[in-house]
Amino acid sequence: MSDVRESEAERVARRLRDEILDGVRRPGERLVERELAAGLEVSRVPVREALKVLVAEGLITLRPRSWAVVRTFTDSDIADLSEVRAAFEPLTFRLAAERRTREGLDRLRRTLDGQLAAARTGDAVVARRKAADFHEIVTELASNELLIEIERPLRSRMRWLLTQHDDLKAVAEQHMELYAAIANRDADLAEHMASEHLAQSQSLFRDSRGMP
Repeated sequence: MSDVRESEAERVARRLRDEILDGVRRPGERLVERELAAGLEVSRVPVREALKVLVAEGLITLRPRSWAVVRTFTDSDIADLSEVRAAFEPLTFRLAAERRTREGLDRLRRTLDGQLAAARTGDAVVARRKAADFHEIVTELASNELLIEIERPLRSRMRWLLTQHDDLKAVAEQHMELYAAIANRDADLAEHMASEHLAQSQSLFRDSRGMP
C-alpha cells in the first residue's frame, strides 16, 4: 500500500511541478489540498506529501489550514540563484567536455535537437523544458558525484530560472555552440562559453522582465 501511495505522491508532485515550471500555475496562486485532490482524483494524503516535496524544492510556500501558494521569486532570490549558477556552471561545462562519453553526448544531442525543433516552431513549453534538460545532462556528463549532490536539491529552482526567457532561438543557438565545445573536448572553450552563456541568459531574463 505504501508503494502505491508513494507512487501517487510522486505523480502529483510531478504534475504540479510541471504546471508551475511551465507557467500554468502562476506565482501567488493558491494550492488547496481538497481542490487538488478532487481535480487529480486522488485522496488528500498524496497531495499533502507532494506539497511537502515542492516546499523542499523551493517552488511553493505552505500556509495554514491545508493550503499553499506558488512561490513568487523575488529579485533577491533570483540574484542568489544566478550567483550559485555562476559559481558552478563554468566548472560543470569544463568537466563535461573532459569526461563526456559517447552515450552521454548522444543524449545531449537528442535533447538539443528537440530544443532546436521546438524553438523553430515557437513551442515555448517544450523549448524551455529541453533547455533545462540540456543543463541537467551536462551536469551528469561532468561525472562529479559531489557536484550532482549539490545540484539535486536546487534542480527545480534552477529549472525555473532557466525557463525565464522568451528568445527561444537565441538560447538554442547558444546551446548548439556549447554542445560543439563539449563534443570536441575543448574544455577551455566550454568553460569560457558557459560564462558567456550565463551573461547572455541574464540579459535575456532582464529583457523579458523589462528590467534595466
